[in-house]
Amino acid sequence: MAQAQVSAPAVRVRGLRRRYGDREVVRGIDLDVARGEIFAFLGPNGAGKTTTVEILEGFRRRSGGEVEVLGADPDHFSRADRGRFGCVLQSGELEPHLTPRELLTLWASYYDEPRAVDEMLDLVGLTAQGGVRIERLSGGQRRRVEMGLALIGRPELVFLDEPTTGFDPEARRAAWDVIAGLRDLGATIFLTTHYLEEAQRLADRVAVIRDGTIIATGRPDELGAQDRVHVSFRLPVGSWAELPPVPGAVVDGRNVTLSTERPTEALALWCAWAAAQGIELDELSVRRPSLEDVYLELLEQP
Repeated sequence: MAQAQVSAPAVRVRGLRRRYGDREVVRGIDLDVARGEIFAFLGPNGAGKTTTVEILEGFRRRSGGEVEVLGADPDHFSRADRGRFGCVLQSGELEPHLTPRELLTLWASYYDEPRAVDEMLDLVGLTAQGGVRIERLSGGQRRRVEMGLALIGRPELVFLDEPTTGFDPEARRAAWDVIAGLRDLGATIFLTTHYLEEAQRLADRVAVIRDGTIIATGRPDELGAQDRVHVSFRLPVGSWAELPPVPGAVVDGRNVTLSTERPTEALALWCAWAAAQGIELDELSVRRPSLEDVYLELLEQP
């Protein structure tokens, strides 16, 4: 493969638009996804997330803009182009009377150099269920089959649309290991999810879409006001001395909260005051905002 192709983004989008009649659901978005990264695409229901992904997958045509996926236009994908990426759709139907092994064997026959079926069953945690009919599997196990089908052809790029929906916490964390392992093998992952912990755990970068427009893009630890620290504690019962004031602090009864870029000064003042009073600051917590905190703040902005 030429060096220019290797260094080019796996996904490149400029001015993407999609209209349904008079309603524009994707309104001129731009984004790049680098090869080998896990990119999380976040947004509430109806934000344009799934429409965008379906355009990238070639399942829906765009109304305007430029799109390249692995160097090809999704509106004109060839059979070879489609063989270079895999998809786990938001919802899908599996043949209920076949087993995971039978389905994976069938799909493997579509590719020139597929992964071994036993390897794939192990990778998605279905070795014990390989011979069980799909109709007898749980929802989470069926989702793992779908992930196996997406990965059997050794794709360069994998679209994962809500891949862990229906998983219990243990299965979800096992799926995270699978996804992280794909990056280690050099695959690019385009992930949509409503689980913010999932995005924070896995993604190299995230983009947040609202009302068809991308409102923030960056690394999970840099998105939004990540330089702030949240401080909170409860004043003990019977503490009559006045709490030293700190700009920005909110006192609601016994509960005190503060969001600040300079937590050390506030904590030094309050802790010195508490020590002088001979009291403890109950439930004292000092933490940076999570991706979920920042995401919710972004959606609430006008």
